[in-house]
Amino acid sequence: MSSNPLNGARFVLAAHEITQLPYDQGAEVAFAGRSNAGKSSALNALTGHNALARTSKTPGRTQLMVVFDLPPLKMGEDATPLDARLVDLPGYGYAKVPEAMRTHWRGEIDAYLKMRRSLRGIVLIVDIRHEMKDFDRTMLAFCAATELPCHVLLTKADKISRGQAAKALDALRKDFRQQGVQGTAQVFSSLAKTGVEEARAKIMELLRTPRSHEL
Repeated sequence: MSSNPLNGARFVLAAHEITQLPYDQGAEVAFAGRSNAGKSSALNALTGHNALARTSKTPGRTQLMVVFDLPPLKMGEDATPLDARLVDLPGYGYAKVPEAMRTHWRGEIDAYLKMRRSLRGIVLIVDIRHEMKDFDRTMLAFCAATELPCHVLLTKADKISRGQAAKALDALRKDFRQQGVQGTAQVFSSLAKTGVEEARAKIMELLRTPRSHEL
């Protein structure tokens, strides 16, 4: 039996609108990030499936909200297990898509983040080699304003030295403190499997922690 708690992930559906998502109950963690930041590769590494999330040399192929079911979460001996999901949000910013589609997804992602009661947290995918973009900062600001937990994966760490990676992580954490962001962050590499176990543990922690409106 696999020791990876995310290994049971399976594709359920791809939604064009939030009304097409599974019933809003249980717990889910959403993955967000720019289209070239390595989001699909991160999902595959975390779940232990080589092709759960589609990867492509052409960034921006994920243009739907893709839902993956996880095995029900056992919350206690007498508690009813919770439905659990991972949601892959559309890659943003780099994809060569019509402006009408960009506008549609801005609205849908905004509505999803504000209205989805089962959403327990965001995993934000950021390429460690580059400064945070406007989308990344907007996402962090939203999470701070709504008290939505956010965990940042600084991906593609295999492309730089350990010293550079540590410096980038320190800079991001300093940025968090200056901006009042209650987020966490780590170095990550899908290729080298750097930080994979840490990230899995964080995702499970998010899934198991009720939001303030559920307390």
